Amino acid sequence: MTRFLAITGATTTGKTALSVEVAEVLDGEIVSMDSRQIYRGMDIATDKIRAPLRGRVPHHGLDLRAPDERYSAGQYGRDARTWISQIEARGRVPILVGGTGFFLRSLTDPIFAQPAMEEERRSKLRAYLDGLSPETLGRWVEALDCERAELAREGGPQRMKRTLEVALLSGRPLSWWHECGEADAESVEGVLVVLELPREALDLRIDARVDRMVREGLVDEVRGLLKEGYGARDPGMTGTGYREIAAFLSGECSLETALEKMRLATRQYARRQLTWFRNQMPESTVRLDASRPRHELVDEIVAAWRDTGPKDSLELEI
Repeated sequence: MTRFLAITGATTTGKTALSVEVAEVLDGEIVSMDSRQIYRGMDIATDKIRAPLRGRVPHHGLDLRAPDERYSAGQYGRDARTWISQIEARGRVPILVGGTGFFLRSLTDPIFAQPAMEEERRSKLRAYLDGLSPETLGRWVEALDCERAELAREGGPQRMKRTLEVALLSGRPLSWWHECGEADAESVEGVLVVLELPREALDLRIDARVDRMVREGLVDEVRGLLKEGYGARDPGMTGTGYREIAAFLSGECSLETALEKMRLATRQYARRQLTWFRNQMPESTVRLDASRPRHELVDEIVAAWRDTGPKDSLELEI
């Protein structure tokens, strides 16, 4: 049974505004699928949906944690199943929106149950790993989990650290857990839509977004978080935009250098997303050119849902 509609794709492909219009047509509610928008007080660099749009459609999955708290893909899968069930009970369509592929996979292809890891040892290990360069992390991953090394490197420092944490603290590589570990939930079926843009168009949109974020008060947002006591090693503060502006505010670099690093990091993240959505999505995925007029995209996404979702439900009822 098809239970949700997912609108995903790389950063800056226009998922947010498009999803609100789709939700209004389908009488849906939106579930955020963004690993950074779960943090409270972190709105500008995460490009969190603004109040005027947010007020048009009910939203779930935003502002769940403080910046110094962790939130895993496994936890997202458990929370999202609850939100989906509640939305269905209200007779509405659950619409998952965001670019965090592992959040989506936690529903469609649930990962293994979290292996037991002592929190004190994990915190000490993470503090040590935070001081290593991406190159060193990559060499360690290659040595400890060669089967997952390429995927871990594509995911950047956070995924490499996670790979190393599991290998060192559980005694088995993360690739073993994915292959042999028992899934923590049953899979949930959905209609999957990926918005696509050429890299050149993404780069232009990324540059424009960074400029807009500065105008909207990005520097003041980061300054406020630092004054509240959050630091560079906190899970939320490792996100693009926060670490670069924090470096500027501490005097490590100029604002223009920080912004250029932010643009570069966002482009690199978009490349990793493009690779993931190209190689990890099922053949049934609906792929749409995000440069087309929004009303055409809305019509096609609505049609894809109505062609798949309601038909399955009707067959079950019969």
